[in-house]
Amino acid sequence: MVDFNWYPIFLLVHVASVVVWVGGMFFAYVCLRPVAAQLLAPAERLPLWRLVLRRFFAWVWVAVVLIPTSGGATIALMGIPTLPLRWRVMMTLGTAMIAVFVYVVFVPYRALQRAVDAQDWPAGAAALARIRRLVGINLLLGIATIADATAGRLFE
Repeated sequence: MVDFNWYPIFLLVHVASVVVWVGGMFFAYVCLRPVAAQLLAPAERLPLWRLVLRRFFAWVWVAVVLIPTSGGATIALMGIPTLPLRWRVMMTLGTAMIAVFVYVVFVPYRALQRAVDAQDWPAGAAALARIRRLVGINLLLGIATIADATAGRLFE
């Protein structure tokens, strides 16, 4: 039987999932949002965001499953009795990000869906503004998590 080292596979899944989630938030927040706001009226912009977010959130759900699963599998493989502080920080920030994401999906995104269905553009704009603020918070949490995961060892 071949002794296969799963660590690189779990690390690839972990990092790729983080790239999809945090990179997607960066693109949406920094690139797509300002252009859509500049070029599109609410009747065009809000349905666009509804569909863009539906597609993006499907990928984030995958990441929300794969990130903790691959991280937990890596920890189990390494058999570390006590996790380094930076790993605990990473897990805490990641858990906070998941909580924010779940809230976004089930509260303001549902409000956006209802508003678009009713063509209630002021309510849709308010829901989208809440989503934007929360995505901004999650983007900052994601960047902090990446900083901890990469440069955190400098402070150990």
